[in-house]
Parts: sequence; C-alpha cells; structure tokens
Amino acid sequence: MSTKVVAVLNQKGGSGKTTLSTHLARALTLAGAKVLLVDSDPQGSARDWHAAADGELVPVVGLDRPTLEKDIPAIAGSYEWIFVDGAPSRNALALSALKAADVVLIPVQPSPYDIWATAELVDSVKQRQDLTGKPRAAFVISRQIQGTRLAQEIRDALESYGLHIFTHSTTQRVIYAHSATTGSTALDIEPESPAAAEIRAIVSELKEFVA
Repeated sequence: MSTKVVAVLNQKGGSGKTTLSTHLARALTLAGAKVLLVDSDPQGSARDWHAAADGELVPVVGLDRPTLEKDIPAIAGSYEWIFVDGAPSRNALALSALKAADVVLIPVQPSPYDIWATAELVDSVKQRQDLTGKPRAAFVISRQIQGTRLAQEIRDALESYGLHIFTHSTTQRVIYAHSATTGSTALDIEPESPAAAEIRAIVSELKEFVA
C-alpha cells in the first residue's frame, strides 16, 4: 500500500484542524495502521498535544518549512498514512502542504465567516488540481452545534464551491477540548462516546474517499 498523505488545511485559525488531525491519526493507529502526524504549523499545536501525552499515541514530527512536497516523501518510509496539520494561513507553508497532499480535508465551522474564509484555499486547491490532477479535496463540518439547523445551511452554502462535502462531521463537545489539553483523544478517554463514534465515522468516509 502506498502512503496516503492527508493535509488538514484551513487558513482561518480555530477551525478545528489540530483536533481533526490528531483524532483521525489516532483512530487509524488504533485500527492497526502505521500513521505519522506532521505538524507544519509554526504554532506547534500538534507538537504540544504530543508532548502532553502519557505515552505516544501517534508519532509526531515538526516540519514547519515550505518544502513539505520534498520532505514528506523522504520520511514516508513504511507509513500507510501521513496527516499534515497545516498552518492557519494561505502562505508558503500551506501551499507546500497542498503540493504534498493526496487528499486535502478542509474543516469548516458552521458559520458564514468560516465559509467565506475558505474561498482562497479552495481556489488554490483547484489551481493545483488543474496542474496535476490532485489533491482530492473535501469539506468536513466541524464543531457543529447539536439541535440547530446551521449544519445543513452551511452544507448548502458549501455546495457552491464544487468540492465534496463529507456526510459525517464533528460536534461541539467538551471532550475534544479536554483531550487537547491532556495529549489524548476522545477515542482514548471514552472509546464508546458519541465523539469517538463520529471520529470513526469520518475515518470510514475518508477511507472510501481515497479508495
């Protein structure tokens, strides 16, 4: 199996990139896959999460330089999946992650501001697709508020960008914030929780998306 490189990108900070990256990487690790998480964000949130962990849940390396398209193949080795927690801006780091990726996941919170903020990233993705035929790209709605119609309204609005939208999403839950500060994941803290279930559902959808 060739290595699948999944870049989690959004130029807007606070979109849930690191939460999604760490949880998807951990879910695949628990399922028996060999996974590496690359932190390309100079803020180092994924590295902070890794440092806070009691034992290594997922190996994490910091590569916050705009040469990821060269660096990642050099370290891919026998990894089946490499997740890139991208920089929260449309700069050289984010564009480098885009070049390195087979798949780009764009977490978007259910807010008009978050939708508008993705426009430049979507343009960059489409320009890259026109040049090379990849990466495949999809939106993942993150931090959905239960009991509201916002998620469907946002889903309808995202349709105009012409990218795939994952059926499954993450929900605003305290366990995600708690896991970030303790270097853990919802899958480890409460394996049977609704949060763990929604992460596993996204992983299943991701596997189908890259197949």
